Amino acid sequence: MADDRPERSEGGDRPARPARRFTGSRRKVCRFCADHMEGLDYKDVPRLRLYVSDRGKIEPRRKTGTCLKHQRLVATAVKRARHIALLPYTLEHVRKTGIFPTRG
Repeated sequence: MADDRPERSEGGDRPARPARRFTGSRRKVCRFCADHMEGLDYKDVPRLRLYVSDRGKIEPRRKTGTCLKHQRLVATAVKRARHIALLPYTLEHVRKTGIFPTRG
């Protein structure tokens, strides 16, 4: 055999896997584009929570993977939801009331 890899792994009967090479992180996909959603409603608080950090900040596009068009809609919807008190503005409000659980 010209190959130096063993036919079987040390621990069992399964053949050894070749080493994977990761060239970089996988590009995130916009959930709105993938689900073919036209817009976002400011009253849809569970969906908006995915785009707001535990400190109350709007997450950036590079972190959530949303496209530019939908990120603008998310930002507008979050701001509207904050204005009518569906989402908190600051962490202090979250600590006092405890109504905004963290993700995950």
